[in-house]
Amino acid sequence: MASLLIVDGHAYAYRAFHAIRELRSPTGESTNAIFGFIKMLAKMRATLAPSHLLVVWDGGLSAERLQALPEYKAQRPAMPAELAVQIDELMTYLEAAGIASYCGEGVEADDHIAVVARRAARTGMGVVVASADKDFMQLVAPRIGLFNPNDKTETVWTAEQVRTKTGVSPGQIVDWLALIGDSVDNIPGVPGVGPKTAAELLNEFGSVTELYRHLDAVKSVRLRGALAAAAEAVQRNVGLVRLPDDLPCDVDFEALRERPENVEALRELYARWGFRSLLAELGATAPAQGCLL
Repeated sequence: MASLLIVDGHAYAYRAFHAIRELRSPTGESTNAIFGFIKMLAKMRATLAPSHLLVVWDGGLSAERLQALPEYKAQRPAMPAELAVQIDELMTYLEAAGIASYCGEGVEADDHIAVVARRAARTGMGVVVASADKDFMQLVAPRIGLFNPNDKTETVWTAEQVRTKTGVSPGQIVDWLALIGDSVDNIPGVPGVGPKTAAELLNEFGSVTELYRHLDAVKSVRLRGALAAAAEAVQRNVGLVRLPDDLPCDVDFEALRERPENVEALRELYARWGFRSLLAELGATAPAQGCLL
């Protein structure tokens, strides 16, 4: 069966950047994110053996989310300059490696990943989304799994793992996040409602809609008051957290099939970056100077 691996590009680039603290090319440019990303991607491909592969990059913040919540992701620091220059190099690497990538102006990676994953699943493909972002748990379905780099078991998450992690089903993740908020995205939740309480409420009432329809049935006076006061914020959060299925996106799945590597282009890149071990894997002679990786 055809299978598609979708990689959250910026998430893995950041992960690689912080995992390898110092690595430079023979001419002094930072290469830690490049090397770490290449190794992480190779390991995922070996583990999951996808027939199709797509790396998706952030193209900016959603205008709709910013209109709903101007503070959306406002607390995030700017990308380190030494990482930013490596993103362009990574896109060059992906082209040479025969791997498709996408970056849409003003399109958050999460949104494009959601659209592609669902469309691929509807064609009968198996899909794995590689990211630690908890928003992606809402995508988990019979044909869509989640590969979380924080899970050292390298298990592709299904509804079972989502429920073990959160206490709710994938179909309830949007409501669960709407109640607890998301500090990573600067989305405030209901004061005093944490993951466990949110899960208990959703398991009792089924959804945010039913919870507010039967708010008087919430036993705790304090909790009932907090939920009532945050009603508008919770409804706003549902819209912020939900990943869309209606973005304009013409997906050519055949173009996502892994293509043959451009060995000469890779040899040139690895030599410029000083990646001796990767050059050796290509059967190339390693440069006399540069890093020993």
